[in-house]
Amino acid sequence: MKIMLRKSREGVVSAYIAKKDLETEVVASEHDALWGGWISLANGWRLELPATPPKDTWPMTVEAKRLEG
Repeated sequence: MKIMLRKSREGVVSAYIAKKDLETEVVASEHDALWGGWISLANGWRLELPATPPKDTWPMTVEAKRLEG
């Protein structure tokens, strides 16, 4: 699924999933840089992000995979 990630001025990263009309905060990640691992959202979802980050410009859209459990 495509998600848009954006970072606030305070450094908080949030995810927007258009198909679900859902915007929520990223509360945990496998790696500090976000890429190549999972992220946890405030609503309890876990998503796997691609291993190679796109350009370091915010906001950015990436293809993520929802993980079960």
